[in-house]
Amino acid sequence: MIKKQVIAMGGGGFSMEPDNPLLDEYVIRQARRKTPSVCFFPHATDDATRYALNFYRAFTRLDAKPGVLSLFTPHTADLESYVMEQDVIYVGGGNTKSMIALWKEWQLDRILQQAYDNGIVLAGISAGANCWFEQCSTDSWPGSLNVIPCLGIIKGSFCPHYDGEPMRRPTLQRFIAEGRMKPGYAADDGAAAHFIDGELMGGVASRPNAKVYRVFAGEGGAREEAVATRYLGAETGLAT
Repeated sequence: MIKKQVIAMGGGGFSMEPDNPLLDEYVIRQARRKTPSVCFFPHATDDATRYALNFYRAFTRLDAKPGVLSLFTPHTADLESYVMEQDVIYVGGGNTKSMIALWKEWQLDRILQQAYDNGIVLAGISAGANCWFEQCSTDSWPGSLNVIPCLGIIKGSFCPHYDGEPMRRPTLQRFIAEGRMKPGYAADDGAAAHFIDGELMGGVASRPNAKVYRVFAGEGGAREEAVATRYLGAETGLAT
């Protein structure tokens, strides 16, 4: 039976915690092969070359076979076949709105749904976490947070950097209380929500106090409920 997985990181991973591989190690352990092929999508940033180099630097130290898909100098015209050969798709942070628009032009929205349906692990940080949900809270426009539609692979909404940026928590709660945003999930920097077959199985974290939350409308406004979040360092003995 195919297990469909999404791992949505509020922050962390190689780009935010280069000396703390706990979340990235967790992602590759969920793949269907012991040494998985991991393809990085740097499509949310205008500094994709640097981002890709940092990805290679981090993932060549892990038990994985890293690769990168560029949409400006693609190495193949058959994107679908290339994506479907992967075990993990790992999407970087940046501008969620611009990334999703680019994906739709290249039909990657359809290809990623197919990848999910075929058991390829979908993972990412910030914009790379936002993209999997029906809606997200994003700073794609300078100076404010806004709500945009995303791919809808996971039902509900998502907010990254819940504890890392001061306006994330109050703005998300206002959006949900006002009905502008569907109820959903939020993740602190260093925390990731792990979904299997569309259901939240729990949270994992690279920092002892990082959490995943459910956020929903309640009496008098919005409410948040902390999800059981497992600190991965407690299993490895890594101090952070």
